[in-house]
Amino acid sequence: MSTKPAVAQINAVSPGWIMTEATGDFLAMLQAANGGTVEDARQSVLDALGGIPIGRGAEPVEVADLIAYLAADRAAAIHGAEFVIDGGTIRTV
Repeated sequence: MSTKPAVAQINAVSPGWIMTEATGDFLAMLQAANGGTVEDARQSVLDALGGIPIGRGAEPVEVADLIAYLAADRAAAIHGAEFVIDGGTIRTV
């Protein structure tokens, strides 16, 4: 019986702005430095990024869901791909 060696499945996940606890701390620092509200600080970051079509940073669970899918058997045929998960910040047309 012949067995084939396992093939490494190498993909890249490239997240954009992710709404982590550290992001919340950063927004609070911006608010403290510039006045206004945390929402004003969030909007200033969105503006600095050139806007995000979905209007927000991604949630950590959204990135985790992508990684879980790529690690699953259902994604076995996906090799050598980069997945940008940034809510559309980087235009790809």
